[in-house]
Amino acid sequence: MDADLRSIAQARQAVTAASAAFEKFRGASQETIDRIVEAMVVAIEPECGRLGEMAAIETRYGNAHDKLYKNLFNAVGVWEWLRQVRCVGVLWHDETTKVMAVGEPMGVVAALIPVTNPTSTVIFKVLSAVKAGNAIVCAPHPRAVRCCAETARIMAEAAEAAGAPKGLISCLTEVTLEGSGELMRHRRTSVVMATGGTAMVRAAYSSGKPTLAVGPGNVPVYVGPSMVNELDEVAEQIINSKSFDYGTACVAEQAIVAHRRIAPALRNEMRLAGGYFCTSREADRLGRVIFGQRGSIIPSTVGQSAVRLAELAGFDTPPRTRVLIAALDEVGRQHPLSHEKLNPVLAFYEAADRDAGYRRCEEVLNFGGIGHTLAVHTHDPDEVALFGKLPAGRILVNTPCLYGGMGYSVDLEPSFMLGTGTWSGSISSDNITALHLINIKRIAYQNRPWRDLWDEFGRVG
Repeated sequence: MDADLRSIAQARQAVTAASAAFEKFRGASQETIDRIVEAMVVAIEPECGRLGEMAAIETRYGNAHDKLYKNLFNAVGVWEWLRQVRCVGVLWHDETTKVMAVGEPMGVVAALIPVTNPTSTVIFKVLSAVKAGNAIVCAPHPRAVRCCAETARIMAEAAEAAGAPKGLISCLTEVTLEGSGELMRHRRTSVVMATGGTAMVRAAYSSGKPTLAVGPGNVPVYVGPSMVNELDEVAEQIINSKSFDYGTACVAEQAIVAHRRIAPALRNEMRLAGGYFCTSREADRLGRVIFGQRGSIIPSTVGQSAVRLAELAGFDTPPRTRVLIAALDEVGRQHPLSHEKLNPVLAFYEAADRDAGYRRCEEVLNFGGIGHTLAVHTHDPDEVALFGKLPAGRILVNTPCLYGGMGYSVDLEPSFMLGTGTWSGSISSDNITALHLINIKRIAYQNRPWRDLWDEFGRVG
């Protein structure tokens, strides 16, 4: 049997088992579900370091140290939020309007797992799906099969020991595009959670099933003149966010747009924080290393350190370099480094004033990042209001994009799946959570006489 047939067969078996498990799990109380979810958290937390190391070795993207924290955030941090949320049963009851909302699970979740954040995304999607009372089948990227399967195994065994039916949680180990497609299209699959490359997300949208999918993130960050006395902190936030796990998070900063008044000082602070400004020749070399002739990113350069990327591009950097920075004047295909870069590389623009900065950020968003995220570093509320008009689902103020976007340093829902809204063809611009994986039905009692319709609106006619 060839690889596609093996993958299709395994996908069918997994969905069938998940559907049977869901039927047994259906009707479980929120208290029972929470006990099972907490058991998974207790089991996965001490394994986060080992799983991060597995992911770094298998995918060859990022680094084990930062993947540990991604895993912990999605285990401990997400659970701290989930434990306060009710997903099944009565969600709320309004005595005045006589309406009651009742949450019910959707069924079997098909979860596509990206190679850039494999184990952390499995943790996030499994906890979210089961919290909402669903079954879940994970389909990892082929380069992340072992680490994803191990993560799912630990969580499945913990769930089953706590009373969940066998088959509620599973992960494909025979993975091809055809097999993942079968998983999404299967008649017993209820909803798709798609995180991955453009081809996989398009396949999810065309599966014929309700789909929660995320788009690319070409994230601009504007730095205004009111930050003149805090540029060291701004620089550290940006450098730390963009260098975390070697830039594999799509929500991290991609382009700095600095007001001309503070741009020179910001450049200096970026250097002190570990940023290396490339010469124009070095930037050209770097662009050819990261992007192919058709503008697509070269996979082998994803999640590599700044020092390693410089070596590949044939130039030297100081050993402590954390991020490579290219000063650019335009946005577009003729300037590859103005695109999304899944590695520790930033574009740097100067803007004559805030209106020019607004237009530049708009250009960056429209060049592959529309609907995702924008950051603004300013103490000027008028600047926040202006940039808040841009087409981004998250407008983050005075915080690193990575930590803010995922819901850690700001009070957004903690999530490793960030919707990009209809700007980019997504159904939601939210931080996706377990609450997106339930159907909500309303039980509504009559609270006004139905015969009054003729009296109330007849006068209008």
